[in-house]
Amino acid sequence: MNTVGDELRSLGHRPKKSLGQNFLIDKNILQKAIDWANPKAGGDIVEIGPGLGILTEALLKCGANVYAVEYDPTLYQNLRSQLLPKWPNNFHLLHGDAVKLPRAGFTGQNYKVVANLPYAISTPWLEGILRGPLPESMTLLLQRETAQRFMAANGAKMGAISVLLNGAFQTARCHHVPPTCFFPRPKVDSMLVYWEQKSAPFIFSGRTHALIRFLFNHRRKQLRGVIQRAKVDANREVLSQWLRSLGNIALRAEEITPTQWQDLEEFSADLDTGYQARS
Repeated sequence: MNTVGDELRSLGHRPKKSLGQNFLIDKNILQKAIDWANPKAGGDIVEIGPGLGILTEALLKCGANVYAVEYDPTLYQNLRSQLLPKWPNNFHLLHGDAVKLPRAGFTGQNYKVVANLPYAISTPWLEGILRGPLPESMTLLLQRETAQRFMAANGAKMGAISVLLNGAFQTARCHHVPPTCFFPRPKVDSMLVYWEQKSAPFIFSGRTHALIRFLFNHRRKQLRGVIQRAKVDANREVLSQWLRSLGNIALRAEEITPTQWQDLEEFSADLDTGYQARS
């Protein structure tokens, strides 16, 4: 039986650690991702880093329109030759950087994301997705530590990306995935996570995101001291007003509740911090 390793060798391709190329080989996890995503015939799916196209083909067989972006030139050419001829009207493939093309060229409003996400780009890619338009749901295979950070609503694991994600989505399901489910085997465990868009999603502006990221860069310090490090006077004033409104100027970033983070949006409404997505 032809294996993922055999197929890669036939392409003369060695998995690149720098690109997080760990290919899913467990059919049970693949089926679970499909079941959770529940792709519909004619529905639109965005996939990041399709690799050899195993997940892609499963989605296409469900009748979905798949918009995919692949960075690796060898894998991109293989996808063009193997899948495009079979589904010329349903498979939309781009060769490029998913951080710059977070929706893989899809320009509509209603879509889902299903992806074995390359670990190296998970945070900057998600930042792009969260600027909207938001997907109906996201079914993502992630490094477990990354998934736990994304899902955190408070505490030490929480980060700026957690705040943005939890404003717009709720975690509906998650499933542990061991290294044996991949080729080559990664040194860390993974997790399959299904997020559903909230009925009233909160989308942070770029200026507020920049302020949140600034505060989490000094996560171990009390915010009253961190605020004095802000280089822009207007930012210091906005953050000081917001902190006083919380009633406790000794708080640390990881102690702020999701609602309190959303309140910062009102205070920063008139600011322009020059926010840009990570690259």
